[in-house]
Amino acid sequence: MKPGDHPEFFRFPAPEGRSRESTIRLDSAGRFWHDGRQVDHAGLAAAFHSWIARHPDDGRYILTNGYDWSYFTVDDAPYFVRAVRIEPQRLVLLLSDGTEESWEPERTRAGLDGALYAVVKRQGVGGPFEAKFTQHAQASLAPVLVEGEGQNEAAGAEGGAETAPTVRIGGRLHAIAPKTAGFG
Repeated sequence: MKPGDHPEFFRFPAPEGRSRESTIRLDSAGRFWHDGRQVDHAGLAAAFHSWIARHPDDGRYILTNGYDWSYFTVDDAPYFVRAVRIEPQRLVLLLSDGTEESWEPERTRAGLDGALYAVVKRQGVGGPFEAKFTQHAQASLAPVLVEGEGQNEAAGAEGGAETAPTVRIGGRLHAIAPKTAGFG
């Protein structure tokens, strides 16, 4: 049994002389930084991606490995879609923490910069979370992108209606609505 399995784990004080606050930051491109320097060690960066959670009391983002935890800063989204696998009836997202899950295009939004944001880990502890598509993952959607079909009915936030990005998966069209505050 790990200490993180204890029901009060996230309420224990920090080890003596230490703080639960950190200078660790996840930038909008999915890179970790510590004390203003990029985390270049691939294994440590991968571990950080797999340790992302939310504190159960205040909802802030934390890194936890089951033995200790610390708050950290997220500039944009806590998870990233690094790749997409296209199957006949669905698309599978390959996430920055090494996990995979089916894409729910109806729960995906397009940001002002055109980046796509999917809702992921709905059943996970502290979920759901938001995952930003990397440029590579977003470009991988080209085979399922459909142009000229699907008007975005939810485009009223910043003006008139405009054509939404639309994908065809398993013969069904899915228009991607614009992203508003928060996710979804």
